[in-house]
Amino acid sequence: MSHRRVVGLFLLAVLIVPLISPAAVGEWDEDNWLTNIIGPERLEHGDEFGCHGYEGVKTTDENWVIEACRDYVNDFTEASRWGGQPISFGIPGDTIDPSTAEELVNSGFEIVGDKLTESPVNLVSMVRNGGSLEKGAFDSAKFESAEEDTLVSIYWRARVDDLKLREDKDAIEFIENQNVWFTTWGEWHNHGISGQEASESVTTDGSLIQVTLQSREQWNVPGTVKLQFEGKIQRVTDSSGDDILMIDESEKVLKSGWRMLSDGMILTIPPGSTITIELDDESNVDSMPLTTFNNLHHAVTVVGHHTTNLFQWSSDFQESELRFTWLIERPAEIEMDWRLPVIAITALVATPIAIRWIVARDQQLQSSDEQSDES
Repeated sequence: MSHRRVVGLFLLAVLIVPLISPAAVGEWDEDNWLTNIIGPERLEHGDEFGCHGYEGVKTTDENWVIEACRDYVNDFTEASRWGGQPISFGIPGDTIDPSTAEELVNSGFEIVGDKLTESPVNLVSMVRNGGSLEKGAFDSAKFESAEEDTLVSIYWRARVDDLKLREDKDAIEFIENQNVWFTTWGEWHNHGISGQEASESVTTDGSLIQVTLQSREQWNVPGTVKLQFEGKIQRVTDSSGDDILMIDESEKVLKSGWRMLSDGMILTIPPGSTITIELDDESNVDSMPLTTFNNLHHAVTVVGHHTTNLFQWSSDFQESELRFTWLIERPAEIEMDWRLPVIAITALVATPIAIRWIVARDQQLQSSDEQSDES
């Protein structure tokens, strides 16, 4: 191998090594997008912020990350427009041990997901059943065959190590055009509880019907009930006597209000309120809780797993109607490897030395050639 090639390879190595040398993982970093711009926008949009632990730490082995992740999210954002504390936690794998489940409950979590084969005690298990939003991974047939009053939970992860995953724009458009409820894990779960409580509270007094829903300790999510009666509705008011807004049958995002049916009405009532329905005459009333908001066929949420950078995870969905359950994972802090400055200094020193050596060597060879020609 010629001296020029040897020196060339040396210089190439000096330049490349600093670029490929791995950075060291330190303690823990913070995702300031949770509190700046993106986080508030997603919160107002109707998304939910849950937990997925700490990057690189297995939650079932290190239970301390459960409370730590909860506090990390609390320090940056409200969990939902309905409540401050995160109540959803992502656990990889299909099983969860009793001690981890107990720690989740003690830390205020109500929901766990999303590939568990059974629900732990005192926790609700959400199941991944809608495929993924990654390009080419969405199954529209599975979505269309979803049973009535079920929640379709779709997986999304924007990055795996340094690999950026592409979202499926056709799948997003397809879902947005479906007549389904766009929701989140926590909203779905608590809406069902509120609907049941509201249905059990219905009372009648002549031509008046009253529905009451008490405030809850954690999240105050509205509940939906269907009221069946024969009379005509004259007025629907809240505790202050103000008229309640009507909901269009095309509405796909949870909100308080009511809409008329041929045999009664659908009422979505906020916690901490009493709603009075005034009929034109006395009537028997039957009530039943509705699992889905606005009596839509089923619901859907996209679950952002291992969300270490909210901007990267959500940037492709700024204009989308979909609602996301973001499982926040505190990112590991990346520190500069101490070897990199050493390598850089070595490169700065070695490069001019190598160049001077090449020049001197070339001059020596040229002088030798000239002497050979003269002789």
